[in-house]
Amino acid sequence: MTGASFRSLSDAADWYRDWLAQAALPLWAAAGVDAESGAFHEALTLSGQPTPAPRRARVQARQVFVYTQAAQAGFGPAWLAVAERGYGVYRDRYRRKDGLFAILTDEAGQVLDDAPHLYEQAFTLLAAAALQAAGPETPRYALDAHALAEALEARRHAAGGFRELGEHPYQANALMHLLEAVMAWEALTADARWTRLADELVALARAKFIDPQGGFLREFFDAEWRPAAGDDGRWVEPGHQFEWAWLLARWAERRGDGAALATARTLYARGLQGVDRTRGVAVNILWDDLTVRDAGARLWPQTEYLKAALRLGEEAEVLHAAAALANYLDVPLRGAWRDKMRPDGAFVEEPAPASSFYHIMLAVLELLAGR
Repeated sequence: MTGASFRSLSDAADWYRDWLAQAALPLWAAAGVDAESGAFHEALTLSGQPTPAPRRARVQARQVFVYTQAAQAGFGPAWLAVAERGYGVYRDRYRRKDGLFAILTDEAGQVLDDAPHLYEQAFTLLAAAALQAAGPETPRYALDAHALAEALEARRHAAGGFRELGEHPYQANALMHLLEAVMAWEALTADARWTRLADELVALARAKFIDPQGGFLREFFDAEWRPAAGDDGRWVEPGHQFEWAWLLARWAERRGDGAALATARTLYARGLQGVDRTRGVAVNILWDDLTVRDAGARLWPQTEYLKAALRLGEEAEVLHAAAALANYLDVPLRGAWRDKMRPDGAFVEEPAPASSFYHIMLAVLELLAGR
């Protein structure tokens, strides 16, 4: 660990702006892109080599989002071409006839798993919203989003929300990212579909996902949105307390809903209970009594810690979170990162996953906005 520290928000913003502009964006647009197809690689070694692996839909959609946001935020119009090319490849390879998107292809673009997981659909909607915002005269992205949203109606659940595929069909995480994407579309259009869905997802989270006594958010549920049986029902992630707090705060500001903002503040406070002050990081998982279940610390909870602190915390907490995240970015290849910290504070030596860039980008943009 570097022991990175920042004197002020301006100091932190300058450091991250330079890291993003001079290192991360150029690296992942060059080494992180398949030059022949324009698709995005799954990961880079810490010497900058792509690692062979099947390509997940979430990585393609997230990288499209990252490079669209970079162009929109003033880091250079050239980044939009990276995003547009990447989306074109993604759409061609992953889009199903029903408007939903498969979750996995091989490196040549052949579909390995065409299951349309809700999580991946949410990120597809988010990427399309970013592209639509960058080029409002192009209806293609809105058409894709509406077709996807229509197809998802078949996945509605009688007790509210939507079912996910896989071993946890009733989960908060996929619906959180769906809320994020829906709010992005709501900001672009007067179509009431997006507003209604955002309100529905927020109501479900407040009524079912958040423990009424403890004020923390659980991860897994049964078909009635009650906590899942066994240990799964006791699963509490600090990173998701922060991420939901950030989203609920934004929703509350749009609606002028003071009660929802108070809920966001409580979630933020519960997330802080998962910050290990010795290492300075948010840990992976707590039990529902808020004791530590998994003391490892991945990169992404640190970005959510920073985003939530910027919205809901004090400046000292923001600077603490910014320093925590910077430690993960201290690697020999500037612009890459480490993903996993062990409980003893050492990092796992492995390739940098491209999927982390979405989390980092949102945290940096929030920091640059001064929130």
